[in-house]
Amino acid sequence: MMVDGVTDIFRRVLETGEVGTESDFFALGGDSLLATRVLSAIARKYGVELSFDDFVLASTPGTLARRIASATP
Repeated sequence: MMVDGVTDIFRRVLETGEVGTESDFFALGGDSLLATRVLSAIARKYGVELSFDDFVLASTPGTLARRIASATP
């Protein structure tokens, strides 16, 4: 499942095991620098380039997975 992959990316970048499908990246301590690392990892893993604005509007693994799915050809 794509959401599991995004959750794993959050865990690695934030260096925490406490990430659920609806966990907000910024509430978990993420910042703009770490967000760029998440976006880079998403681009490498899924071949989808999301903007920082996209990330801010969809800052949970569940919403990001839906954005990635809708952007994937």
